[in-house]
Amino acid sequence: MNRPSFRVLRNTGIACFFAAALFAVTALHSQSTAAVTNGAAHGIAVSNLDPSVKPGDDFYRYANGGWIARTPIPADRAGIGVFSVLADRSSKNVAAIIEEAAKSSAPAGSNARKIADLYNAYMDEAAIEARGMKPLEPHLAEIAAIHDQHDLALALGKTLRADVDLLNNAVFSTPNLFGLWIAPGFADSDHYIPYLLQGGLEMPSRDYYLNDRDRMRDVRAKYAVHVAAMIRLAGLDNAETRAARVIALEHAIAETHISLADIEDIAKANNLWQRTDFAAKAPGLDWDAYFAGAGLTPQQQFMVWTPTALAGESALVASTPIDTWKDWLTFHLIENYAAVLPRAVADEQFSFGGKVLSGVPQQRPRWQLGVGLVNACLGDAVGQIYAQKYFPPEAKAQAQTMVANLIAAYHKRLDALTWLAPGTRAEAHAKLNTLYVGIGYPETWKDYSAYEVRPDDAFGNSWRSSVWYFNMQIARIGKPVDRHEWSMTPQTVNAVNLPLQNALNFPAAILQPPFFDPQAPAAVNYGAIGSVIGHEISHTFDAEGSAFDSKGRVRNWWTPEDHAHFEQQAEKLEKQYDAYEPFPGVHVNGKQTIDENIADLGGIAAAYDGYRASLHGAEAPLQDGFTGDQQFFIAFGQNWGSQSREAALRRQVLTDGHSPAQFRADTVRNSDAWYKAFDVKPGETLYLAPDDRIHIW
Repeated sequence: MNRPSFRVLRNTGIACFFAAALFAVTALHSQSTAAVTNGAAHGIAVSNLDPSVKPGDDFYRYANGGWIARTPIPADRAGIGVFSVLADRSSKNVAAIIEEAAKSSAPAGSNARKIADLYNAYMDEAAIEARGMKPLEPHLAEIAAIHDQHDLALALGKTLRADVDLLNNAVFSTPNLFGLWIAPGFADSDHYIPYLLQGGLEMPSRDYYLNDRDRMRDVRAKYAVHVAAMIRLAGLDNAETRAARVIALEHAIAETHISLADIEDIAKANNLWQRTDFAAKAPGLDWDAYFAGAGLTPQQQFMVWTPTALAGESALVASTPIDTWKDWLTFHLIENYAAVLPRAVADEQFSFGGKVLSGVPQQRPRWQLGVGLVNACLGDAVGQIYAQKYFPPEAKAQAQTMVANLIAAYHKRLDALTWLAPGTRAEAHAKLNTLYVGIGYPETWKDYSAYEVRPDDAFGNSWRSSVWYFNMQIARIGKPVDRHEWSMTPQTVNAVNLPLQNALNFPAAILQPPFFDPQAPAAVNYGAIGSVIGHEISHTFDAEGSAFDSKGRVRNWWTPEDHAHFEQQAEKLEKQYDAYEPFPGVHVNGKQTIDENIADLGGIAAAYDGYRASLHGAEAPLQDGFTGDQQFFIAFGQNWGSQSREAALRRQVLTDGHSPAQFRADTVRNSDAWYKAFDVKPGETLYLAPDDRIHIW
C-alpha cells in the first residue's frame, strides 16, 4: 500500500542499514502516538476531523484537519502519520524481542544470540570509536591498488550487491555501478533470473543532478561540501578536488539514467541479454572481469531492465580517468557504511542525508536506529518471534475473511464491466483465482546460519550481512520459484503486490488499529484496511500488473480494444493528478504515479462493495451522527492523515511512485457513493461531473 508493485530500492550498500534509515524517517515519536489513534474506542477518529472544512472542498483536510492542527512534526522525523503510529508500535515490540534475546542464554550461532550480538555491537559506540577508520583500511587498499581497466572492472564487480528491490521502494537508484535483482523471469516465471539496472548515484535520483531549479542547485552545492567532508574523514588529501571529480562523474551517470515513469514500463524493461551481448551492446566495461568480480561468471543470461543506462555507464567506465573512479569508489564506500563508523562520519552523513535531503533537524536516538538495524539484517529471525507474540490466530482468521470478501467483490466488479471482452475477463478472473494472499507472516523463514554476527564488530556485521544476502540471492538463480515467498517481514508496516508471483503480502504489523480493529464497525474496517487490501488486489490490474498473466509471465492477454479503453481511462487519471500542485510550480507527475493512483481508485471501489455486501441489506449503525457510508469514506481519508517536511515532500514528488497523502485521500472524488454520502454539490472544489469521474475497475 505504501510501496509500489515495482520500484527500485536505493540501498545504502550495507544491505541491512537502509531499512534502519527508512525506519528512522517513518516511525513516530512516542509522545505523539496518541494523537493519531482513534478518538472513539472503536471507529473513526472524530477528534481528528475539521468540521469547518467542507468535504467537497478538501476531503483530506476535513478528515484530518483536527489532528494536523494539534500535531507538530517531531524534530527527528521527516514526517508523521498513521503509518508512523504502527511503525512506532512495531519498533517497541521489536525492542522487547531484542531485550529478551539479550537476557537469554541462547547458544552461539542461534538466531536469538545473533539478534542480541548484532544490536549490542552497534550500541557499543566506544568500541566503534576506538577502531576509528581501521575497518575501511583493507577496502581502501583494494581501491588504491587499481591500476588499469581490468582492475577497475574487477573492483566494480566486487561492489555488486543484491541491493535492488523492485517490489519495495520508490527511490530508483543504487549507489553501486549497477543494481542487481533476483526474481522470476518475464518469460519463464517458474525460475529465478538476475536483473541488472541503472545505478551509481548517491543522491536519490537523476533529478537531483539535472534539475535546474534554485533549490536543486542549493542541494548540489551542499552535496559538494558533504562529499569533500566524507573524503577528508577517510584520511585522503585534496578532498575538494576529489569531490569535484566524484560529482562530475555522478552527473554524467545521471544523464544516462531513465526516469521512474520509464522504469515502470514493462515493455521497455523486457530485454533478455546473453553474456556475449554485453560487449557489443554496452562497450567500455571489461564485462568478463566485472562478472568475475561479482561471482557471476557462470551466468549466461540476464534481464537488462535499463539497457540505455547500462550502455551509457559502461562507456563512462572507459572514458573517465581511473583515478576519478577510485575517488568515486572511496566516497561510496565511506558513505554507505557511515552508520557503523565513528560518530563524526555518521553525523556528517546525517547532516546531508537527513537535514538537507529530508529536512530532518535531529537524528533519532541510537537505540531506535539499532532496532531498525536488527529488523533489517535479521528480519525473519525477529519476525518469527514477532508473529508468535503479537499476531494471534483469530486476528489472522478475521483478516483472511476480509480478503476473501474483497476478492469476491472484485470478481463481481469484473463481471459488471461492459467494456471487457470475454477472453480478457476470463484471464482477469484467473488472476484472482490463482492469487496467493499471505496474511501476517510467511510460511517459511530465511535461514541465517551462514550469516556470521560478532558481538564486537559493528562494521563487519553490516558488511557480512550484505555479502550473505548477495550470496543467498545469486544461489537462487535458475532454481524453481517459490510463489509463496514473502518480500516483507511480519513487523513491517506495509503491504505489497508481487506481479511475478501473482501474490500479495499483508504483514502482521499493519493488521492492527487504526487500520484493522476486530471490534470496529464494518464500515470503518472496510474503509481503512479494506481499502488497503483492495489497493493491493488492484495492483494486479494496474498499468504494470496488467502486463502479467495469471502465472506471472509477461504476456499480452488483452484485446486491442480493451487495452485502448484502459489506456484512455488511465490517461484521464494521469491528467487529474497532473493538476495537483503541492508547491507553487511543483506538480504531481501523473504518469509516474499512475499505478498507485489506479490501485487507490480500484481499492476504494472494491472495499466499498465489500462493505455494502457485509451488511446483507441492512443499514450500518451510526457513530456520532455519521452514517455507515460516511464512516467508510472518513476511515479511508484518515488512512492518509500525515504531515511531511517540505524537503521530504519535494523529494517524494520527484522520486516516489505514490502521490502525496493529501491527494490520495481525495481519490474519493471519483466515487459516486461519496457524493451521496456527503451531499457534494457542483461548485465545490473536488466536485466532478458524473461523466468526468474515472472508473477503471
